[in-house]
Amino acid sequence: MAEDKFPGWHGTTIIGVRRGGEVVVAGDGQVSLGQTVIKGTARKVRRIRPGGHDVVCGFAGSTADAFTLLERLEKKLEAAPGQLARACVDLAKDWRMDKYLRNLEAMLIVTDGRDLFVLTGAGDVLEPENDVAAIGSGGNYALAAARGLMTTELDAESVARKAMAIAADICVYTNGNLTVEKISAP
Repeated sequence: MAEDKFPGWHGTTIIGVRRGGEVVVAGDGQVSLGQTVIKGTARKVRRIRPGGHDVVCGFAGSTADAFTLLERLEKKLEAAPGQLARACVDLAKDWRMDKYLRNLEAMLIVTDGRDLFVLTGAGDVLEPENDVAAIGSGGNYALAAARGLMTTELDAESVARKAMAIAADICVYTNGNLTVEKISAP
């Protein structure tokens, strides 16, 4: 469909906060089509266990595309158990070079409790500065709030929850229905 006839999907805010030996990934539940909320309780944060190692992933963008990427990441982690950085780089290479994958429209935040990365379709594997990463429609609002909250004594989960609440108050594509996963450094 033409872009002017199909207003596009919006509505995801995912944040990852690393603090005190743990990482928390939180995501809201909103999916919007144009200016209409289609679903308010989507689950965009998942825990996977490839090769017996826990990894927490949050995704923004097309759900089908994100699940395709999560499946590919799981395969990479099964081939290199416990090596999140290597698996992410391998996935990013495939994402850039494979004609099918190149068209996927999603971003991921992934963590094993030690490392925290943002993966993009441009082939980026980014380790965030200041131990905070955020993606999606309300990502910049959540990121700004979390960076400010990192100056407090709050734990990772409290920073993530408060930052998401601030983003939900500002961004019309973000709601307060959170899925939160916590993982400690191995």
